[in-house]
Amino acid sequence: MSREQQMVARARKAFNTGRSKPLEYRIIQLKNLKRLFYEKQKMISDAIKKDLNKSEEVIQLHETLGIESEIDLTIKKLKDWAAPRPVEKNLLIMSDTVYVQPEPLGVVLIIGAWNYPWAVTIGPLIGAIAAGNAAVVKPSEVCVHTAKVMEDLLPLYIDKELYPVVTGGVPETQELLRQRFDHIFYTGNSMVGKLIMEAAAKNLTPVTLELGGKSPCYIDKNSDITIACRRTAWGKYTNCGQTCIAPDYILCEPGMQDRIIEEIKKAIKEFYTDSPKTCTDYGRIINQRHFKRIMNMLEDSTVAVGGENDEANCYIAPTVLRDVKPEAKVMQEEIFGPLLPIITVSGVDEAIKFINKGEKPLALYVFSSDNKVIDRIRDETSSGGFVANDCLIHYSISSLPFGGVGNSGMGCYHGKYSFDQLSHLRGCLIKKLNMEGVNNVRYPPHTPKKLSWVRFILLKSSGLGWMGRMVMLAMLVVVAAVALQRYLH
Repeated sequence: MSREQQMVARARKAFNTGRSKPLEYRIIQLKNLKRLFYEKQKMISDAIKKDLNKSEEVIQLHETLGIESEIDLTIKKLKDWAAPRPVEKNLLIMSDTVYVQPEPLGVVLIIGAWNYPWAVTIGPLIGAIAAGNAAVVKPSEVCVHTAKVMEDLLPLYIDKELYPVVTGGVPETQELLRQRFDHIFYTGNSMVGKLIMEAAAKNLTPVTLELGGKSPCYIDKNSDITIACRRTAWGKYTNCGQTCIAPDYILCEPGMQDRIIEEIKKAIKEFYTDSPKTCTDYGRIINQRHFKRIMNMLEDSTVAVGGENDEANCYIAPTVLRDVKPEAKVMQEEIFGPLLPIITVSGVDEAIKFINKGEKPLALYVFSSDNKVIDRIRDETSSGGFVANDCLIHYSISSLPFGGVGNSGMGCYHGKYSFDQLSHLRGCLIKKLNMEGVNNVRYPPHTPKKLSWVRFILLKSSGLGWMGRMVMLAMLVVVAAVALQRYLH
């Protein structure tokens, strides 16, 4: 039995004891998880600094504060989320108890990513714990130091049998995928996402895939160009461009290109000084393999800003590319790095056509002062999320579902959406053993009169208000009582 098999078996055995189901236990686990971020912030920060060269302030801003906030919300709302949810009833079941009952799925596999290693790994774990599941946590091996810290710390704060951490690379992940899970939650790229889905299909295991894609950013001529470029630069160069919802490229009219380049250049200087390489707020590419992948994208494009690089330190300066052609290397895959291509279009019509030619992205951004332009782009395109006049910020809003569509993923999470995604929403109907006469309309022999009653109950009564339905129910009870008396005699 492999180590991975043993951990999954242990998690399932722990789940089968039922201890993860009481709300009190779930809340204790969530409180302990939050305490980890208070007590071990330095260990967390030191590891991410080694992996991605992020400062402690950036780590808290982009990783741990969001997790703490999500835990607080979940603890506050968990009783409501987990409660039975009443549903609308028709006349046939008016006297019955009908509701949706969320219940745990079982054992969930969470495969995290390396770009925001805590946020995208612990975020789903919060949902899994809240929903009463066991969860096997697989942090990305690319973030070597963070994966080790996660492996060391999580068992000290939360139930190590219910929520084990499995470290390792591709062989370990493949071994995990050979095991049977009740849900798999993966964050990463679409190529691996397809492999995850293929493995899950063998056991009919449902999946949540948080993928990525080339998220467009259309800057309209009717917008505040300075603000649009400032917010776009922030969205693009945060975490050195290694963000799944970073604006991947800009679409604008030809006459705006020079102004946009100049304004982005100013924003880069404002955020990261004249020397981003020495700026503590500017990160590094995760490793040399990704460094080479990104640098290869520059081959057939013109650099307008930046371009400086240092392979030994995995440094690529914030870079803007001008007059980029759709067939350029940089436009063939998600960039996931600090390169910002500009593609010129004649206006909003061509921008929409260009966006719709590609796969559905994880995010879509538009900057405009014209609500008609914003509405058109929203209504005539499809994407995981849509943001007007800002970037990235929708990720931080727990009341919005975060997830992709088509090639950018399936399923969603954050806040209540995490809880629902990792729960089985079980339809329940509790009927009493009386009023049997009401049921006669459904029993054989089937007659035109019975059919007319059913037709009325199902098709006509839906338009009645509450009082009307009560009157009709009373009439139905009388008719049923008469029918039952005839049946008994």
